[in-house]
Amino acid sequence: MAVANTTKITWKLQEFEAHATSVSCLALGRSSGRLLATGGGDCRVNIWAVSKANCIMSLTGHKNPVECVQFNISEEQVVAGSQSGSIRVWDLEAAKILRTLMGHKSSITSLGFHPFGDFLASSSTDTNIKLWDVRRKGYVFRYKGHTEAVRSLAFSPDGKWLASASDDSTVKLWDLTQGKMITEFKSHTAPVNIIQFHPNEYLLASGSSDRTIKLWDLEKFSMIGSLEGDTTPVRSVFFSSDGSCLYSGATDSLRIFGWEPDRCFDIVPVGWGKVSDLAVCNQQLIGVSHQLSSVSSYVVDLKRVKNNGGSVIREIVPDDQLLEKQNDAKGSALRRSYERPTTTCNSQRVKRRSDADRRSPEGERRSPSEDEADEKLSSAEIHNAEDFKEIFQPKNAISRTPPKISEPFPAPPEDETILAIGRQLKDMISAFPEKQQAPPLASSTPVQRVEPTVVSFPKRLTPSAVVPAPPQPPVSKAGSKPKIILSCRNEPIGLNVADFLPSSPNNRGGALSDDEALSQLKKGHDTMCVMLRNRHKNLETVRSVWVREDIKSALDAAVSMNDLSIVVDILNIINLQPSLWRLDLCTTILPQIDQLLHSKYESYIQTGCTSLKLIMKHFWTLISETLKASPSVGVDITREERHQKCRAICKQLKNLSNLVKNKALQVGRHGSAFRELQLLMVPLDDSL
Repeated sequence: MAVANTTKITWKLQEFEAHATSVSCLALGRSSGRLLATGGGDCRVNIWAVSKANCIMSLTGHKNPVECVQFNISEEQVVAGSQSGSIRVWDLEAAKILRTLMGHKSSITSLGFHPFGDFLASSSTDTNIKLWDVRRKGYVFRYKGHTEAVRSLAFSPDGKWLASASDDSTVKLWDLTQGKMITEFKSHTAPVNIIQFHPNEYLLASGSSDRTIKLWDLEKFSMIGSLEGDTTPVRSVFFSSDGSCLYSGATDSLRIFGWEPDRCFDIVPVGWGKVSDLAVCNQQLIGVSHQLSSVSSYVVDLKRVKNNGGSVIREIVPDDQLLEKQNDAKGSALRRSYERPTTTCNSQRVKRRSDADRRSPEGERRSPSEDEADEKLSSAEIHNAEDFKEIFQPKNAISRTPPKISEPFPAPPEDETILAIGRQLKDMISAFPEKQQAPPLASSTPVQRVEPTVVSFPKRLTPSAVVPAPPQPPVSKAGSKPKIILSCRNEPIGLNVADFLPSSPNNRGGALSDDEALSQLKKGHDTMCVMLRNRHKNLETVRSVWVREDIKSALDAAVSMNDLSIVVDILNIINLQPSLWRLDLCTTILPQIDQLLHSKYESYIQTGCTSLKLIMKHFWTLISETLKASPSVGVDITREERHQKCRAICKQLKNLSNLVKNKALQVGRHGSAFRELQLLMVPLDDSL
């Protein structure tokens, strides 16, 4: 039965093919919530209107896969960074490239426009952060201090500070004009993925893979709250426009948090997988995610979620009276607010430093002829002239938010599950017109999969009188993709609508009985239960060994079970606690990492990469110094044992280094992870 629009809290807005190859990054326009930019392995940046599956504009010029993309505040410019470290800025209204910026040595991980001036911040896996003047060539400042890849950048609302988050589990705050670090926050225990400034108060939020969000007071430089409850890494955070609550996007869920005291107002299940970006428009939260070459967008109706102290609280709070008292204040009297300048940022001071610091930036020595040739290679292909004119060249310059009359996205008439099944049913019986009698399917345009009309993409087959095969992940014609089973999927494996339909056209009037349908649903259920019970039993055994003896014995027990899933479960625990690692563990774990990196499961590959990073970060210096040390005089059994272990580990690391180099040639997020590992393993080439 269809669900009424008035009761729907969240729904899938659309899903479409965004690039000819895999999508590596995307970003929403924060001002309007109606523009979307995507970057892919095809080295293009595509611009879309949210809820429309036709590409407005395709931006070319990058020679390597695009790894990061971002709009400026007014959504008139877009910037994109590539795997090679190059950055390109385009003017969307003029449909041309503005600037090419060179200087980073490796893949760009984060980009951000200054709220007032023509300045841009960028970060990379080379651990450096650079501030650029878009009107000139060369960076203004370089901020150094992080020891691992920087994952997120954010400017303060007054434009005076820059915050950075890194895989080294720290958040740093930088003074833009002085070019130095103000403070460092170290309470996270895993890589920090995202940071966001409060729109009004001196408050900063950081989301991490340790599944927490920390709130930092920027007057006292202290942590004032730790918001917990997410069961997966926090990938996106977003303050409400009035700053009264914080939205947290994690895998398949949205949480609405309050602070002082810490509390969770609401938990909303959303099927967006690993959400990449959030924006708010017309009291609707828009979330976007990508998988392979497709992009999905989801809507959460904020009018129907609980976002203040008057709502039912999902977490434990001592008493309701304290909540009401805090909610009345809304934090406005608790800490200082930003003083926004009436003019642009202090460009005079930045310019003077720019002239001094830009004399010979790395990678920036390019002749005028090279720049002209580079700009000729860069172009903006307009694929949808009508939408382009409506959005980027409006007659009324005061209102440029697309569409001109911005209205909330309408909720679909039915539950998304019913619509998804309905779409497949419609495709499968398209050869039999007399069977098509489902009007709701024709009216569900916002959630249908529509192929974009991007002129440069290979043409795809569309359903016709031939009954299509079950949905498969899109495959690029340029080459076959490795068969990786993703850790997050939009559709279940092993279930297909075709299994519940009559097998032949002659019998199309019949239908499966309830018992037959149930048997299809239960297919493999008993086997899965046996596997899960066996896995639970093995984990209990490993746990008892850990409690009775030590972690090394527990890991040996897990390896002896010859079940990689058990090893992955144990590694996922100790990866979050680097203090548990010892040299002995490396000798046991490295052969397992080799198997994990060869695995077809994305989650196994990610776990193996994380463990290998920890080993290189914490033990390579010790291993290298031990192997290079001169022989000791006399008999030192302990030293000899350590030397043998280090030699064995070094040999295993060299073997893994060759594997990592081969995997680094892949495009997309897998290749990006292996390229980071390749940078960490460079010292192996010079080792003994």
